[in-house]
Amino acid sequence: MDNKANIFTELVEKNQGIIHKVCRVYTDDKDSHDDLFQEIVLQLWRSYDSFKGDSKFTTWMYRVSLNTAITLIRKKTKSKEIDYAESNFINIKSDDKDESLEERITLLYASIHFLNDIERALVLLYLEDLPYKDIAETLGISEVNARVKMNRVKIKLKEIMTKMEQ
Repeated sequence: MDNKANIFTELVEKNQGIIHKVCRVYTDDKDSHDDLFQEIVLQLWRSYDSFKGDSKFTTWMYRVSLNTAITLIRKKTKSKEIDYAESNFINIKSDDKDESLEERITLLYASIHFLNDIERALVLLYLEDLPYKDIAETLGISEVNARVKMNRVKIKLKEIMTKMEQ
């Protein structure tokens, strides 16, 4: 393996949590998660030469991962209607067995599936506790636009979660 491939592999292995998080938000089963993970890694490799270091590697990685996920999901779901409210795609186990917290997290992830692709990306980056500057850079929008969109998405998520709880 040449040096470029070694550096790429090291960076992806170190930051693969980003890819897993994107996959979790855009898929609802293990096979789809694994397929999307592989596709994202492939797209990262194909576009690795375009990474010039103008932004952090993780910002670039988020951008490629999100674009790949959104593109693939749009292709797959054009003719497919999925009821995410009834799916139990995520099963988070908390260390302290706080059932209420587990239920809220499960509800949050189920609710995220009702958002459009860009809103999902925005929520994912927000949940990563990234500053709005980094969110804006990753999504290719202004920082002000990222804040406004996030405030709207928060309201939308609250409404979705309230409806799902009833």
